[in-house]
Amino acid sequence: MRKIVILFLMFNSLFLLAQEQQMAYDYFRKGEYEKSASIYKTLYEKNNFNSNYLNRLIDCYQQLESFDTAQELIENHIKKQPRHTHFLVELGYNYELQHQQEKATTYYKKALKSIDKKGVSGYSVGKTFQNNHLLEYAMQAYKVVMDKNPNANYSFQIAQIYGEKGDVQSMFDTYLNTIEKDENHLKTIQRYVGKFITDDSENEYNILFKKSVLKRLQTNQKNSWNQLLSWLFIHQKQYGKAFIQEKALYKRSLESMSDILGLGEIAFDNKDYQTTQNIFNYILKNSKNLEEIVSSKLYLLYISIEISDDITHVDNQFQKLFDEYGKTTNTLEIQIAYADFLTFKKREPTKAIAILKEALELPSNKYQKAAIKIKLGDVLVFNSRFNEALIYYSQVQTQLKNHVLAQKARFKVAQTSYFKSDFDWAEVQLKVLKGSTSQLIANDALDLSLIINDNSVGDTIKTALKLYAKADLLAYQNKNIQAIDSLSMILRNHKGHAIEDEALFKQAELFEKLKQFDKAESNYLKIIEINAEDILVDDAYYQLGELHLKQNNIEKATAYYQKIIFDFPSSIHLVEARKKYRKLRGDDLQ
Repeated sequence: MRKIVILFLMFNSLFLLAQEQQMAYDYFRKGEYEKSASIYKTLYEKNNFNSNYLNRLIDCYQQLESFDTAQELIENHIKKQPRHTHFLVELGYNYELQHQQEKATTYYKKALKSIDKKGVSGYSVGKTFQNNHLLEYAMQAYKVVMDKNPNANYSFQIAQIYGEKGDVQSMFDTYLNTIEKDENHLKTIQRYVGKFITDDSENEYNILFKKSVLKRLQTNQKNSWNQLLSWLFIHQKQYGKAFIQEKALYKRSLESMSDILGLGEIAFDNKDYQTTQNIFNYILKNSKNLEEIVSSKLYLLYISIEISDDITHVDNQFQKLFDEYGKTTNTLEIQIAYADFLTFKKREPTKAIAILKEALELPSNKYQKAAIKIKLGDVLVFNSRFNEALIYYSQVQTQLKNHVLAQKARFKVAQTSYFKSDFDWAEVQLKVLKGSTSQLIANDALDLSLIINDNSVGDTIKTALKLYAKADLLAYQNKNIQAIDSLSMILRNHKGHAIEDEALFKQAELFEKLKQFDKAESNYLKIIEINAEDILVDDAYYQLGELHLKQNNIEKATAYYQKIIFDFPSSIHLVEARKKYRKLRGDDLQ
């Protein structure tokens, strides 16, 4: 019993302490520095070894301009803990806040001199300078440490300081020097550099970084330089250029082609079919790995599905793969792809279901089975067998929990519920998915959620939304003419409603599939005419540019891309619009 009481008192004490800490921080964050100082003072008096309490208390006094109190606090701490020489920086900064620059400089110099031969205290001194935005002093501190201790490496901190100062060239040079010494830092440096570059190849920092790496590559054929260039080009969606770098890397090692394979998958996902074709043909020519060969042949088949109207030829290509490699666990990905092709291209869902059910009987792991079940669900939705589809999706959710396949299955549950007009249950699933680890799933969830929420307001029976969901289902089932008719009903009966722009846009996409380009153009123009501030207006302008580009109407396409560049600087289409605008204008794109 006595132990229980002691444990209770101990946990209660910890709970109260945590409450006090949170309260002090909340007051500090709100700018209520007197209240915050009062609590931090009490906490510090109880535990004067906690530097966090001390630093916060100093900050509070400085915000209140109680500089004498802050000075006394710092000096007392230095007397008690003379080895904590970074508090000399705090003392100097306290003088600087009072515009006593000479005294401040004296203490800054003392702090720098305090860095011992091993540089042990150097990091704390440098970090304290950096925290107080005394960047030149911080850099000096880190460099002093590195001079005194060759094993110390503060190049990341120095690079960060260059970045804070706006000296991006020196920042890049510092990062590249770090790789020069140790290539193991490559991934970390990609993460830091990634904060400065964008997907726009014309971005100032992208150009600067590319030139910096190319300069190194010209004097030293180091793998890291090719890897960095490939990484940059992938960011910029210049997959052909990335492929050149990956080939250079492969020729040096002649080992795995997994990076080239991964690049091919990325290029395919981004619809750069020419580069995708080049990559997978290269793998077929050079690889002896069966898995790489089968994957390459499958992706070349995916390209045929996307760009070819000859369905019989594509079907024959699948049969050749099955004749060559059989229907085994090793070819599950091909079997799933074939089921998708049969359903969505040949409209033979019954045959697809049979193939997938046979695939489920093959010996496979839980992830492979999950992929088969998700595709089975997709085919069943195509057949309007919603409840059966939901069973398969739910099984994946249950069996894999937080895995990305489970998240994908949850989205499929939401989408199927939406098709059934069960909008409430769809919303329950979508709320969970907004925090998905997969950005693609999170974005799809957000888009579907917006459609449901934006078009539920003021319409308790959701008539228009039900019609739109029906049209979405028909489009999913490749019943494009019926889908267009459903959308026409919305446009007739719900003119002026929030759903009008969505219906026009969806219908325009379907008109394009049917090659009815004039009707598609008319819909995009109506979206712009209805409300120039509408969220879909930049999408409409971009699609108009794409539409005219397909028809080789260069002048009109250029004008629409230009509209995006000058009138919609925050559009997600800006980078692509700028690239296409410059290409159509005849600019030299390096």
